Order: sequence, then C-alpha cells, then structure tokens
Amino acid sequence: MLQVKGNKIVDEKGTVVRLRGVCAGGWMNMENFINGYPGDERGTRAAMAKVLGKEKAGFFFKRFLYHFFTEEDVKFIKQAGANVVRLPVNYRHFENDMKPFEYLPSGFKRLDEAVKWCAKHGLYVILDLHAVQGWQSTDWHCDNSSRHSFFWEQLQFQDRFTALWEEFARRYKGSNTIAGYNVMNEPASNTPNGRFSNVYTPDWANFNKVYRRVVKAIRRIDPGHIIFLEGDYYSQRFEKMEAPFAANLVYSSHNYTPTDLKSRSLNLKLQKKLFLAHEGTRFAKKYNVPLWVGEFGGQGAGALDDQLSVFEEYKAHWTVWTYKDFGTMGAVHMDPKSKYSKLLAPLMEAKRALKTEAFTSGYAVNKIMQKLAGVIVKHIDKKIDFNANLDYLSQATLSGYTASLMQPYYAQLFKGKTNAEIDSILESFVLKNCKPHQGMMEALIKNWSKRP
Repeated sequence: MLQVKGNKIVDEKGTVVRLRGVCAGGWMNMENFINGYPGDERGTRAAMAKVLGKEKAGFFFKRFLYHFFTEEDVKFIKQAGANVVRLPVNYRHFENDMKPFEYLPSGFKRLDEAVKWCAKHGLYVILDLHAVQGWQSTDWHCDNSSRHSFFWEQLQFQDRFTALWEEFARRYKGSNTIAGYNVMNEPASNTPNGRFSNVYTPDWANFNKVYRRVVKAIRRIDPGHIIFLEGDYYSQRFEKMEAPFAANLVYSSHNYTPTDLKSRSLNLKLQKKLFLAHEGTRFAKKYNVPLWVGEFGGQGAGALDDQLSVFEEYKAHWTVWTYKDFGTMGAVHMDPKSKYSKLLAPLMEAKRALKTEAFTSGYAVNKIMQKLAGVIVKHIDKKIDFNANLDYLSQATLSGYTASLMQPYYAQLFKGKTNAEIDSILESFVLKNCKPHQGMMEALIKNWSKRP
C-alpha cells in the first residue's frame, strides 16, 4: 500500500513511486464532449427513458458502460507505460436520490470489476468522486444542468457525501491496488455568485470544514490509504487551504494552461513559469507534501510534451485528461467512420453551430452572446468581469437550456432500433474500434518511460 513520506510517495518497501497515468473520464461519469450526447448526463438519461422506454434506455447505458472501458483498455494503458488510472465516478451509480444512504450493488460491482482488472495488470487506481450529491460546482462535469451548486450550503448533501466515502472506505480498506481516494473533483465553494466578479473569493471556512470532516470520517474506517485533496475554484486556489492536518495527504492541482505557439522553447519557458506560479505548486513546496497534477491536457502533442517535461523536472505526479473521447482531447479517440460517429453527425454539427459544449466553436452564436454579455455589463455593473460573464451566460443559455432541447433529438437517433443494433453502434467505443492519437501517445509514452 502506498504511503506519503515527506514530499514523496513510497511503497511498502520504501521505494519511491511516481504516479503517472491517465484519467478514464466519460465512463462512470459521462461528459458531453467525451461521449457525444448534448447537455448533462442526467437529462440525457431522462430523455432516453422517455423516448425509448425505461427498459431499452437501461439496456443502452448498460452496454455503453460495458464497451467504453474494459480490461483491454487497462492492458493498453499499462503496456503504454502508465502505472495509475484515475477513475472518475458519479455518485448516482452508488446512491439513489430518493433513497439516500442506501447503496446500489450494481455500481460497486462495476467499479470492483475495474479495480480487479487494474490489480491483474499492475495498475494503481485513484478513486475520484467526480460528481457529488448537490453538485460541488455549477459546471457540466459534475452532472449539473441547473447551474446551481447546493452542496456547500445544505448539510444533507454534505452528510450523504461523507457517508458515501465511508462506504468506499469500508469496501476498499486494505486494497493495495487503490492508490488513494480523490474525495472531490474541482470544488468551487463560492458559487453561484462569487464567480461573476473579477475577484473570486472561496468560502475557505466551509471548504476546510468539509475536507476535515470527510478525512476524519475515512480515517476512522481506513487509516491506511492516501487521501488526495484538490484546491478550491476547480483545483486552482490553495492560498487559505488548511495546512496538512493528517498523515498520508497528497494535494492536487489541475493545470489547464495556455500555450505559446511561436516556438517550443518559448512554450517550455511558459509552461515552467505557469507551473511554478500555480498556487498548488507553491502550497506543496511550502508544506513539503507531494503534488499530483490530477488533470491537464487539450494542447497539441508538442505542447503536451513540454508540459510533461516540466512535471518530470519537478517530480510531480500526474494523470492526463483524458484517456478516451469523441475526438476532442483523448489519448484514444473514436473512429470518425464508426457507426456511432456517422449516426451523430447531424447532431454534432448542430452542437458546433450552437456552441453547446465548452470545446466547440459556434462562431456566429458566440458573437451574439458577446453582445448580450456586453449589454448586461453596461446596464448592471461595469465591474462585472466580462469574460466570466460571457462564459457563464453561454453555459446557462447554450450548454444548459439549448443543449437540453437537443436531448430528445439524441434519443430519437436510437428510436426503433433493436437491442442488437444499439449494441453494435455502442461497440464504436471499444478500444479495437478506436484510434490512438499518435502525437499525444508518443508524448505520454516518452514521459512514462522516464525513471521515477
């Protein structure tokens, strides 16, 4: 079992272990740009059930889970040189909102299967609660379509969050395959209002209280595993995060950085500057604790290699976002000629035109949103940060409302198809039917091969 020793992670023999791998986003926590559907997972599941019927919709999502991440994916990741996979999960796989504190065997069965594959092939697992009860942020990646975050202000959600981690601790106590528990992905404690000004101020008292509570609860049951704690504001802010208050804590930043496309040498200097300036890096140095860059990515292959070289220079642990997707930033992506890609082609064109995802263009509609954002600032308060205003206005209007209108359209694409036909379409997600991103994989393999 891995342990923290100073600013390093070591195994039971005291050998230094650098955790370097991938995040398996889009599997037990689906995301629109990864999986192709519009909007949020919850709304899409509801639209599928309404259009196809509960039984066929249930079959669809069961087969999706079966095909998207398999033992073959684990073997591929290990053979490429990684030693860890971060498994993002949605609480809905383990708990029903109408039956809080009662846990679903089906979700644990599926997760157990993945952990066993990783144990068999020699990969560590970081268990990441990516979507928590009540939503820890206002963004789509915690399965939030409402753009309201209730977790930080309602005790019932914090109680359920803590109790679910107690259940994970009971089940995985003593597992050497589990590297540790990533208790919450990208928290944003001061939402919805704090993000609209040009100075975001985390609710540090509440944030630190929640972390101390969940760590204490896990430790009562499982004193052995590492616990990974992310900074506030999407793992960016650490300045008033409580100093390490327990053993075996690792701190995690997310480092989605801009790139300098003029030259590799300039970009390398930029990546080093941004890494050293990141509050997560400074926090880890100040308290002499390990730093894990839990997410980064989205650049070209050369820029990715530059960023990885900086992580390697400063001995940071890292997991790239993401392993497999629909063609945006995955190390492996779906074949554009696959059945699923062809079926979704008209929908994807509409999503691009209307900018219903964070990584789509929508030039024409974006110009409209810019005008509206400007009008809002003009008539309310010129101190409102224009870019933040535009970002969240677009999310609520386009990624939220407009995308929700597309969800029945997505479901209709599968209406009238037999279970065998649906299964054949979803086989597009199987590794053998996907294509590695050559440049990205080369950069990852190069850095996975370096000594710890």
